[in-house]
Formats: sequence, structure tokens, C-alpha cells
Amino acid sequence: MKNPRKTKATAKPIEPLKTGRRSKHSIELSTQQQLVRATTALDETEERLRAILKTAVEGIITIDERGLIESMNPAAVKIFGYKPSEVIGKNVNILMPSPYHEQHDAFIANYLKTGRAKIIGIGREVSGRRKDGTIFPMDLSVSEIMLADRRLFTGFVRDITDRKQLEKEILEISAREQRRIGQDLHDDLCQQLAGIELMSRALEQTLATKSKADSDRVGQIAAHVRNVISHTRSLARGLAPVTLESEGLMSALDELAVNIKRSFNVAGHFRCAPPVLVEDQAVATQLLRIAQEAVSNAIRHGKATEIVIHLKEEQRRIVLTVLDNGTGFPKTLPKQKGMGLRIMQSRAGMIGGTLVIENNPAGGARVVCSVLRNASIQGKGKTAQRANKKEN
Repeated sequence: MKNPRKTKATAKPIEPLKTGRRSKHSIELSTQQQLVRATTALDETEERLRAILKTAVEGIITIDERGLIESMNPAAVKIFGYKPSEVIGKNVNILMPSPYHEQHDAFIANYLKTGRAKIIGIGREVSGRRKDGTIFPMDLSVSEIMLADRRLFTGFVRDITDRKQLEKEILEISAREQRRIGQDLHDDLCQQLAGIELMSRALEQTLATKSKADSDRVGQIAAHVRNVISHTRSLARGLAPVTLESEGLMSALDELAVNIKRSFNVAGHFRCAPPVLVEDQAVATQLLRIAQEAVSNAIRHGKATEIVIHLKEEQRRIVLTVLDNGTGFPKTLPKQKGMGLRIMQSRAGMIGGTLVIENNPAGGARVVCSVLRNASIQGKGKTAQRANKKEN
């Protein structure tokens, strides 16, 4: 008969030792496999990111907190015409024209100090400058990236030269139609109404000897026709500003201020000292249209009771400012801005200008459009076309 204690003693110590060694080996093998898989996945992720950056249609530029360029994808290289080696390590303002060139460092410093963003996290239209010096319109949005030891900013850039050219053509067609309608109102409708008034006056005189009551009624009709003629001529001047062509932008803005009081019973003032002459009719027309839209917004939406229009020249720039004492703009403008604001931005972009829309600290709103003195729609369009040909 076998000794049961002996059987127990020989079998029990061996199995746990074998089992323990296999478990440790399995854990080590599993850890190595996980590391290999994680490394492979990381490599694949990096490869995908490189492929996305390389094939992205939008230009992508990264900068550090000092505004120095760290990377630039191929789309950005094509847009600006610089090789990465020519800009990496340099301030990003090399890609900007005035006034953005001088103001950019202050924008970053202000954001780092206050946390208030004017571009970061917000898309907006700005101007860029290529290597050959040409200036072009672009959409810019900036995002902030927080790393373990530092902060980066990523800019996404899209060249919108073609889109702005199309907008320019649409606005030019609209302006031509406005002028045509204004001329038709002035030359055709007003003349026909004037004829009706003369006939009414003649009938008034004829009836004066027969029926005083009938003569008075005809006289009232003639007076109403005269008022309609005056109103029609005012509409015609708004659609086709004759004074803009004959006397310049200053006279047109002065007349706009006078019409504010006449048409809306709102106090209007025009201030321009010393005189500012704008020789380019296209630039003058767009500045006048921006002023008209700003005045309309102040009256319709801001409920303003006083509007002041300023025109001045400083540092070779023509600056148009429209101030009002209304309710101002909401603290946060909706992403889908009103048609009036979009049109003003398009008009400013057509002449290579900048548009600022903000509230006054003392109340009301302020719209400021600034444009270089030598700005020209036609010249800007030709420059953009030459730049496009060089790129293609």
C-alpha cells in the first residue's frame, strides 16, 4: 500500500513553480506585443497626419508664442511663394501687408495678456502678402494648441482671390444697374412727371375763371406731383450719385448727411478738415456706399438720433468713419452676419481696404473703413491676375 503523504509531497511543489514561470513569461511577452502595436499605431498616425498636411487644400502654418514660424505645408508654400527654409524661424508678419504687419505682435501679446481673442478661434477675411510683394485677400482662422511645455498657434489660410473677383464683378453689375435705374428715374420719369405738373398748372389757370373749388383741387394735384418729383430726384441721386462724379466724395458725403435730417429726421453731420480728394471714382463710390449702409444700419437697427460722418487722410490712407449714438452692436455678432455687414466687408475688400465694426465706449456704434490712397479696384484685379498666372 502506497504512502499517501509521500505522494502529496512529491507532486505539490512542482506544479505551482511551472505555472508561475509561464505566467511571468506570458506577461512579459504581452507587454512587448502591446509596445510594438502602440509604436506601430503611433507611426501610422504620424504618417496619416503628414499625408493630411501634405495634401490639404488649405495652407497650414504653425507659429510659437513669439510669432515665429515653425512649419508650413505645401499649400501654404504655393499660396505665399516662399520655400519653408526661407520663412521658418522668422516672424509670421513677413506674410502680412500693412497695417497687419506692424500690429501682429501686439495682437499676440494682447491675447497672451488678456485672453481676449480677435482672430484666434474666429475666422475672418484679411490680406496676405506673397514673396513677390503682391497683396491678396484670404480667409484666416487660427486655433490654439497647448502642449506639455509650450503653446502653439495654427493658422489655416485659404486664398479667396477668385471669390473676391466674382464678388467685385457682381457688385459692379449691381452698381451699373443702380446707375441705370437712377438715370431713368431722373431723365425719364421726372420729365414725364414735370409734364403732368405743367398740364395741371395750365388746367388750374383755366378753371380759375369758372370754378374756384375745381381750380384749387387741380392746384393741389399739381403740388402733389411736384412733391413726387422732388422725392424721385432724391431717389435718383441715391442710385446714381451725380455729385460724386462732379464734385467728389466730400460733397456726396455732405449731401448724405443733409438727407439724413431731411428723410429720417435724424441729426446728420459731415466733418472733413482738411479737404480729402479721392481721385479714383471706383474707390470713392465704394466708400460712399459703405457710408450709406452704415447710416442705414444706425437708423434702422441702432435707433440712432445723431450720426456723424468723418473723412480724413493719415499716413497715406483715406479713413472713413461713421459714428452714431444708437444702441450699438450686440456683444457677439452672429456667425451669419446681416447682409448689410457682409456687403460693407465685400466693398472694403474690393478696394483693398480694412473694415472695423465696433461699439463706442461712450455708447453707439462706429464703422471705420481705411484704404490706401493709391488703391484701385481695377489695379487690384490686375495685380491679382498677374499673381495667379505666376503661381500657375
